Amino acid sequence: MEHIHKRFPGVYALNDVSYELRAGEVHALLGENGAGKSTLIKVLGGIYHPEEGNIYIEGKQVSINGVRDAQKCGVAIIHQELVLVPYMTVAENIFLGREHGSGILINRKKMTEEAQALLDAQEIHIKADTLIKDLTIAQQQMVEIVKAISYNSKILVMDEPTSSISDKEVAFLFQTMRKLTAKGVGIVYISHKMSELEEICDRVTIMRDGQYVGTEVVKETTKDELIAMMVGRELTNYYTRDYQQPGETLLKCEHISDGNMVQDASFELNKGEIIGFAGLVGAGRSEAMKCIFGLTKGFQGDVYVKGQKASIHSPIDALKYGIALVPEDRKLEGLYHVQSVRFNSTIEVLNQFIHGVSVDGKKEVDITQKYIDMMSTKTPTQEQAIGNLSGGNQQKVMIGRWLATDPDILILDEPTRGVDVGAKSEIYSIMNQLVKEGMSIIMISSELPEIINMSDRVYVMAEGRVAGCLDHTEVTQEAIMQLAAN
Repeated sequence: MEHIHKRFPGVYALNDVSYELRAGEVHALLGENGAGKSTLIKVLGGIYHPEEGNIYIEGKQVSINGVRDAQKCGVAIIHQELVLVPYMTVAENIFLGREHGSGILINRKKMTEEAQALLDAQEIHIKADTLIKDLTIAQQQMVEIVKAISYNSKILVMDEPTSSISDKEVAFLFQTMRKLTAKGVGIVYISHKMSELEEICDRVTIMRDGQYVGTEVVKETTKDELIAMMVGRELTNYYTRDYQQPGETLLKCEHISDGNMVQDASFELNKGEIIGFAGLVGAGRSEAMKCIFGLTKGFQGDVYVKGQKASIHSPIDALKYGIALVPEDRKLEGLYHVQSVRFNSTIEVLNQFIHGVSVDGKKEVDITQKYIDMMSTKTPTQEQAIGNLSGGNQQKVMIGRWLATDPDILILDEPTRGVDVGAKSEIYSIMNQLVKEGMSIIMISSELPEIINMSDRVYVMAEGRVAGCLDHTEVTQEAIMQLAAN
């Protein structure tokens, strides 16, 4: 891709960007949220058409004016937000839009057999007649890879493929990637996890503010050098945490169960502290928080807030007790994608500016701007549709929305998933400031360095139960994993 330019109203998304991918290599694309990575990929995938620039595949200039053009050129994209149809089978998803058969008669038997052969060839142990909704996120990603392979793709783009899967599943994913590169497939790899670069990537191209910064050989550079290229500065205090003496017990949960994923979990949170929740995928961490926030029907156990037994049957009840929850999956559980930044920022606090039939528009604007400024959210205007923002900026709006409810207890479920290093640093700094001002935070995270560096105490869950609690002075990755694997 040479000298690519792409503009949106109020935003110069790509300004003279070039990118080169060789056969058989994994080439990482790095940059902060809003750097233009997704836009560049969407140009390659035929979703956007650039105003200027050229694309060459195997030395020939190509014109990609739509997704089908990209597929014909051997380009396949596995987006961060998977686009499979949940109530269709694996085989039906793999051959969606190019079903076997004639007219309205579809040969499902042949499709299932061919899909199974593709799965078996990659040593992926999934039945082709399984419904997508019955698969884990990791298994769904494998289906997306097989779907891409079925097009005989020469160029495979993977956008944050490890953001929602366990270490074991990551190892299998990397094994599958190595098989593909051995056959000459080139992989464009987008990830915010710097630790993955050395393990799986050959080269890395860095973007910043819609522009090309440089390309480096992974083995010939360092993490700090790449971060400096990404953010335009050195992050001297990546994790910001000032430990202080916690106050009285603010939240106490005893024998919490949801009848499924959570089994007899007990823990407590003190005023002005961050407690981290660690554990393997499926340990019940998110489900335990949903119990506290009133999202689980018929959960058992006792919740005490400020020493008083709480009766929480809905999120409205939780908010009355000063509890707010930023969910793990912002796409499905949080954002109104076609609505504006302002709408998404203020939807939980309508009572602050709507009184009867009267709407205080200035108050609504002021609330929105307060949290745009606090979170350093990059958006052209408050009226920008939130779906047009980068993932990191969407996350900042989500956190700001719940801070607007003025909670005493803020639950953050995977707060930096899909967020770049610069935005992560900003979120850590905000978390540190909030607890210094007396707020209490529960943080669920699958990133152990984040848990270790930001938590006063770490609760480790295993199979729905609290396996143990570690103080920040004794917590290590080994200690966490020992408890998590029990």
